[in-house]
Amino acid sequence: MANIALLTELIEPEAKALGLSLVRVRMQGGKSDPTLQVMAERPDTRQLVIEDCAELSRRISDKFDALEAEGKDPVGEDAYRLEVSSPGIDRPLTRLQDFADWEGQEARIRLVEPFEDRKQISGNLMGVEGTKITVDVNKHKIMTIDFSQVADAKLVMTDRLIAATAPLSTEGADEVFYQDTPTDEPDAHEADTEEGQH
Repeated sequence: MANIALLTELIEPEAKALGLSLVRVRMQGGKSDPTLQVMAERPDTRQLVIEDCAELSRRISDKFDALEAEGKDPVGEDAYRLEVSSPGIDRPLTRLQDFADWEGQEARIRLVEPFEDRKQISGNLMGVEGTKITVDVNKHKIMTIDFSQVADAKLVMTDRLIAATAPLSTEGADEVFYQDTPTDEPDAHEADTEEGQH
């Protein structure tokens, strides 16, 4: 099983070298179609154009290939796909700062453990103080949770969110960039890089 903390530690410097902020690193797809998903963005625009995706993908592939040549494959899979993308409009909220940056927007938050008989809460983000996140749950009740209680979270697609992100460019949204995808070598890593609004 891939060590996500190690992968993040290896990938983050490559993102920073390009002026990008790393949003999320995770393995998905299971054994049948293992995919290393990397989400990143430009801090000033909150987006990632296709050229950014391609360059970050190349840097990650080069770094991982070098480690594999040393017998230190960080992923540990015989074959996997590398997918580099923007977070999209209904983006995941993975950092405490995300909850502050998107104050006023609706979010869906899954909790590590039930809190006040709820395993999941949805509502408008009202702000962050220290490590505490305040949410107006369905405009019914104000709840405050600690960031450590968040298992995963994402913005909910609403007209308000679409309006807030309207200046974002959709250039390259339907393009897919493929890199190093040999099909005749069973142990070759595949790099599938795409950028778009999810």
